[in-house]
Amino acid sequence: MAKKRPQTKAAKSQTAGGARAAGADVNVPVVGAREPCPCGSGRRYKACHGRAAAHAVTELVQRPFEGLAGESDWVALRELVPAATATLTLKDGLPDGVPSVTLATVLPMAWPALRREDGSVLIGLQNDTSSGDLSRDLADTLQRALTAKPGSPVAGQRAAADGPRLQDLLDESAGFEPTVHSGFEFWVPDAAEGATPEVSASLERANAAAIPTVKLSGVDAAYWCETPDKNHLRWVMPHPEEQLLDALARLHAAGASTLGEGTRLVGSFRAHGLMVPVWDLPSAMGAEECEKPAAELAERLAKALTTDTPLSAEERRARGGLTNRQVTLS
Repeated sequence: MAKKRPQTKAAKSQTAGGARAAGADVNVPVVGAREPCPCGSGRRYKACHGRAAAHAVTELVQRPFEGLAGESDWVALRELVPAATATLTLKDGLPDGVPSVTLATVLPMAWPALRREDGSVLIGLQNDTSSGDLSRDLADTLQRALTAKPGSPVAGQRAAADGPRLQDLLDESAGFEPTVHSGFEFWVPDAAEGATPEVSASLERANAAAIPTVKLSGVDAAYWCETPDKNHLRWVMPHPEEQLLDALARLHAAGASTLGEGTRLVGSFRAHGLMVPVWDLPSAMGAEECEKPAAELAERLAKALTTDTPLSAEERRARGGLTNRQVTLS
């Protein structure tokens, strides 16, 4: 093993200074690792502010929405639902001049946030973020949007490593009730507000790509969607993964994991620490036709989740099949 070389006093001072700089100034642009750091320290980016950025990326928060009301719906809006909004309630109330704060799946031109002319704020959920903690990145965007000039979008930036998270800013007791839209007209709800050519073009592209989606009303965080060949039900579930896999395997082996004739549990996604089982549905089966069988399946699943007897050989095979058809989204 190579002997570690002792660090000189000057090197220690330089390292400490770089750490202070990285923590103190979160607005430094991202550049190439070997380029001079834009902060003016004279060091390469990778040895200065890039060090903090790299460290943040490695610290992935597996369940960024844990502790928020409606965690499963947050995951669905982040990964599965094309067009949806939800009103957000702040713990400290709305600042003067901000009549409302609304979460949106997507905003025009993929803006992280937008403050409208009337002062209201929209936050985009399906944006790339710069760190491993989506909750902290969104909280930083939200705070900057609250003080942005009315009528302007909010640009993305790297959040401070010790900045607040959504769990620190949002009132959990207010609940979380998403509204699913057929398109993105909520971007410009007031005709008098108008839309730039860029926004209009972005709206047209987004509407053309949106998959028809409906949130079921009888169970939590289950979303029906329509595709050209068949329909699907994608259901975000908050249960521990191993326990949920066992329960689904029990139902599958017993022939009780379907939503009726012509439907099939085909696998699951893993997204932000939660499992999302997926059912194939006949193209003639709409969202309304899913309501009753989904509620009945929820009852069967609740019972299976309380069963702790060892899996039978058939149930183990069913579990293996479900595990092999699992895909990680995030």
